[in-house]
Amino acid sequence: MSLNIPNAPNAGLFKGGYNNYDSEDGAVLRNIDACRAIASTVQTSLGPYGRNKIVINHLQKMILTSDAATILKELDVVHPAAKLLVMASQQQEAEMGDATNLVIVLAGELLKKAEDLLRMGLKTADIVTGYERAQNFALEALEELVVDKVNDIRNQEELSKAIRTVVASKQNGHEEFLADLVAEAILAVLPKNPAGFSVDNIRVVKIMGGSLEQSKVVKGMVFPKAPDGSVKKAQKAKVGVYSCPLDLSQTETKGTVLLHNAKEMMDFTKGEEEQIDTAIKELYDAGIRVVIAGSTVGELAMHYLDRYGILVIKILSKFELRRICRVVGATPLARLGAPMPDEMGSVDIVETLEIGGDRVTVFRQENDVTRTATLVLRGATQNHLEDVERAVDDGVNVVKAITKDPRLVPGAGASETQLVERIQAFGDKTSGLPQYSIRKFGEAFEVVPRTIAESAGLDATEVLSRLYTAHHKKDDWKTGVDIENNDGSGTLDAQKEGILDLMITKAWAIKLATEAARTVLSVDQIIVARQAGGPKPPGPQPQLG
Repeated sequence: MSLNIPNAPNAGLFKGGYNNYDSEDGAVLRNIDACRAIASTVQTSLGPYGRNKIVINHLQKMILTSDAATILKELDVVHPAAKLLVMASQQQEAEMGDATNLVIVLAGELLKKAEDLLRMGLKTADIVTGYERAQNFALEALEELVVDKVNDIRNQEELSKAIRTVVASKQNGHEEFLADLVAEAILAVLPKNPAGFSVDNIRVVKIMGGSLEQSKVVKGMVFPKAPDGSVKKAQKAKVGVYSCPLDLSQTETKGTVLLHNAKEMMDFTKGEEEQIDTAIKELYDAGIRVVIAGSTVGELAMHYLDRYGILVIKILSKFELRRICRVVGATPLARLGAPMPDEMGSVDIVETLEIGGDRVTVFRQENDVTRTATLVLRGATQNHLEDVERAVDDGVNVVKAITKDPRLVPGAGASETQLVERIQAFGDKTSGLPQYSIRKFGEAFEVVPRTIAESAGLDATEVLSRLYTAHHKKDDWKTGVDIENNDGSGTLDAQKEGILDLMITKAWAIKLATEAARTVLSVDQIIVARQAGGPKPPGPQPQLG
């Protein structure tokens, strides 16, 4: 309803062009519709058989992925209520780096159930209260579902079992190989105190061609380019890192030089040459055999660096420069000249390898614990490589979460089905109106096993009835959805099959999804200001007659 209409509510209150949606106009229901639309977009991407989406962003770049965080980042969501859901998923990505899809799907389902309750005549206050109590109960119940934990974070086998399920949800079929690869990379950089593990220490380099099985872990850093000079290899070398250009500095004032003959011209350039020769010789005398340049390298400087047998590589990204400094233990210098002993770094091996036709430079430290490990990923297409990188990224983030809480709960929808059972039983014992919303909160968790079953091409209703039958028994509550459908029943024992999810990731997802749903339900009025600048947006036409 536009405020330009005579006798509109708050007619003289706001500037012209404001739109005001009240709860009587169904603002809450409209918000729920918008949130459900965004949830249904990513819902089909949930689970190992989740469908991919092709998103073409505003720069016309094509992104093909089933990762909810990436999909939502590339979509420019403008609806204010749907934005709340996107923010919740971004917070999950920042906090845990995984289960972003679960946040959106669960919040969407909670709002769908809330819509049924609103149509039944419940007030939003009752629903919000019920959801809050159900959330607290769900988090307590989740702690009781712990079946395993990562006992020794330094054991590759133990680490792989936690990473495997996360990677399988993005790259089903390759999870064994990728989980071992990620575990190997993490163990190479894991500090003495695992809580100090930084996700940034695991780098990924994508090289087209070959198959995924040819991917490998390199201790140290890999740059997808060859060194700039003619020296391609160095061993047990001292390293100097320069953030300034390796060239003669230009003077600020312009001057004119009059040369009378060829000898004067030769002498003129000789001064320049001697100056650079002195600077490079200084580096050589200080013992430096590898130079990392963060800016341009002049032709004359390159000639002398080659003459003294110094390997040169240009790294123009300041972030990569910072990381290589961490690997070699050097300080970046802003002036050309010999560094102090404590400003120099050292590297065991710098070599140029050819991987699938691409030349790469590897900085490798031979000792046991390196500061950075790089996963060299191979694959047929750029999009596939980017998707594998996201799977690796999720696997690395899971290890960060393990350092906080190593407990594991059954995956494959088993934990969610058990939560449905327990929350509904809790709702039955609750008195008053919130019991309806507590029961609906429980029902919302059914979306996970149902979506997993549907995406695997199973009959979801049949699989769910089998799951509920199993979960009613005391001992079978670890039963989840079998996407391979090996025995025809569509169910399996998640713990026996090694399908385990991190408890802390699930707990965060439940917290953030409930919070987002409650926030959307608490809104009863939306006031939209007119956009700054530009022509006035067309408002609804006044009713005539």
